[in-house]
Amino acid sequence: MATKATSIKLFSISTPQMRAFHLTWMAFFVCFFAWFACAPLMPVIKGEFGLSVAQIANINIAAVAITILVRLVVGPLCDHFGPRKTYTGLLLLGSIPVIGVAFAQSYESFLFFRLGIGAAGASFVITQYHTSVMFGPKVVGTANAAAAGWGNAGGGVAQAMMPLLMTAMVMLGVSEGFGWRAALIVPGVLMIVMAGVYYRYTQDCPQGNFSELRAAGVAIDGGAKRGDSPRGGWESFKLASANYRVWLLFITYGACFGIEIFIHNIAAIYYVDHFKLTLAQAGMAAGSFGLLALFARALGGWVSDKFAATGNLNNRVTLLFVLMLGEGAGLLMFANAGTAALAIGAMLVFGLFTHMACGATYAIVPFVDKRALGGVAGIIGAGGNVGAVAAGFLMKGLGNTQQTLSILGVVVAASALCALAARFSSSAVEETAIAAKLAV
Repeated sequence: MATKATSIKLFSISTPQMRAFHLTWMAFFVCFFAWFACAPLMPVIKGEFGLSVAQIANINIAAVAITILVRLVVGPLCDHFGPRKTYTGLLLLGSIPVIGVAFAQSYESFLFFRLGIGAAGASFVITQYHTSVMFGPKVVGTANAAAAGWGNAGGGVAQAMMPLLMTAMVMLGVSEGFGWRAALIVPGVLMIVMAGVYYRYTQDCPQGNFSELRAAGVAIDGGAKRGDSPRGGWESFKLASANYRVWLLFITYGACFGIEIFIHNIAAIYYVDHFKLTLAQAGMAAGSFGLLALFARALGGWVSDKFAATGNLNNRVTLLFVLMLGEGAGLLMFANAGTAALAIGAMLVFGLFTHMACGATYAIVPFVDKRALGGVAGIIGAGGNVGAVAAGFLMKGLGNTQQTLSILGVVVAASALCALAARFSSSAVEETAIAAKLAV
């Protein structure tokens, strides 16, 4: 019977594990591209709808708010229905508001569709779930972080590409108002295409699809065999929510991924308003932050795996603590940069720590509670969006982006203590070490 992969054969799609790895990061890339496609076009959209600072803040909050609820739901749904069906459904449903925002005619309708687009952000939880059930302890941190990092890069690509795509539309002779709308249809179509590919070419776990395995009475990770109480849905959520480590990592993930989302939403307009860059220049600057995900998140997971290679699970926790401190310090540097060049340099420094911290967090997730992987992944994933929403409300209340960034830098550094508090017991460390040896 097929088992979890113990290595990552990057240039292979011959096994179910590697097909899931590649298709899940591609699906995640498409979803993140769609999620942040509006952000680099906000200077244009702001002018068309005459948006105030408060209205822009509301749009940024809406972009991440609904994702909190959807992430809480899709984790347990993966336990129940399997990641294959859950991802397909999310891609299809998520494409509706992505295409719909191109037809918005007012602030209110734009806000409504922007809220709906946030559901695409829940794709992260399914990506982490799928790689977690496909890869063994020695490489699961690297697999989770690489898939998430390459998918996250979709946000950076959107920052750089959407202004260029709109410009291409305008060069074809359409108005700027029509150009940004036409550009936003592209990611919606990509989501529909990706849904078909994902459903056709992936399976839920190394042994097959959950529904077929349950029908055959086979016990599987993430769910029970037929005749037992299903481990998906509410049961998975209850098990996860009763674990204090889940909520500590909920906070740390809010302080790393939440900041990442916040920067994606405000970077372009911050560079335009504060440093007077052009839309294209601001898009490139903001895009460089997202493109760090191509390697930085994977680096965080890989380093976590290497630190834990001796069998000490708590080395993963210590690494996360260090990365969170680095992120907080780098964010303070970015907030106080006096020129665009210094700001970009500081953004790349704290961005490196931010993406690595995200990868290091989800290198810990598979070990928190194996009985409720979906619930754990969903709750911690939702923490990222709670952090982004909190940052959005902070900026709305202060009305000053620089002050907001400075306060967030201090908060991030303080939240590193939650990583230390999530340390595992000696028995859990020993159990994980034994499991890793048996998997070789």
